Amino acid sequence: MTTNCDPARLDAGAKTVHWGYFDARLPPVLTIESGDRVTISTVSGAPELLPPPPFEIAPALREIHAANGPQRFFGHMCTGPVAIRGAKPGQTLQVDIEKIEPHYDWGHNVVRPLSGALPGDFPEPRLVHIKLDRERKIWLLPWGQHVPFRPFFGVMAVAPPPAWGVLPTPPPRRNGGNIDNKELVEGTTLYLPIFTDDALFSVGDGHGAQGDGEVCITAVETGLVGTFRLTVRDDISLAWPRAETPTHMITMAFDPDLDDCVVIALRQMLDLVCERTGIDRYQAYTLLSIAGDLRITQVVNGNKGVHLMLEKRYLEPVANKL
Repeated sequence: MTTNCDPARLDAGAKTVHWGYFDARLPPVLTIESGDRVTISTVSGAPELLPPPPFEIAPALREIHAANGPQRFFGHMCTGPVAIRGAKPGQTLQVDIEKIEPHYDWGHNVVRPLSGALPGDFPEPRLVHIKLDRERKIWLLPWGQHVPFRPFFGVMAVAPPPAWGVLPTPPPRRNGGNIDNKELVEGTTLYLPIFTDDALFSVGDGHGAQGDGEVCITAVETGLVGTFRLTVRDDISLAWPRAETPTHMITMAFDPDLDDCVVIALRQMLDLVCERTGIDRYQAYTLLSIAGDLRITQVVNGNKGVHLMLEKRYLEPVANKL
């Protein structure tokens, strides 16, 4: 058993990573209590994506490649799952993202033919490796530009319902997964609906920087180390993942159709506004049209993503309703 003051540690390795899939039958590699903290390292990069010297390759990556042999996986290396003892379907897992640090000093970005937001525009693959300047907290692009180091985990998930069987990691779903929401940085909170006993939380797909949309199909793909507090909530019931920053609430939706994503995310926020403020649905609809921000999360993962952001001040109870 861990303690809140002293987080457990789970490192990526051949025995702690599942590559490219989610499955409710996966046995946990670590078990903690609700409210405990855990530090988890992640890695990213198939063998053909590794950089040449002088970049240093994390030993865990070599171990994971060797353990999988010639078998090829398309998807993400996810560290876990972590069982949260006593979690039950119908409850919600609160994932407080307390800290995110780089695991190594490089990342990669790849353009693939027939992929991304413009699948027919780029007929040849292209791979670039990007160096992290830790001191300046920037990524040094090979052609001379630089972008800020703004890390987040593209994949955070609980196990899917057992009836869904084995699922590939790329499309995000109601259990989370490849959400690719760049707002989920250090100091934010993700809420995931729980579908199986002990929740079974996994994390991966470290991103060092990403724009909304992730249009070429990859961000700065890298290894990260995150510290999370995982808390089971039985006072929150969710159908879809939800998130919270210090200033905003975020509803999310994933579907092949962006229009359907908009509808789902919007209806979730309408429910939240009415529940917390006491105003009616017409008033909430007006509020979201005036003050809410609909954003495209990503458009490249099979199920596209939309998130709706609303400042928390608009969720305070309204004393004088019209």
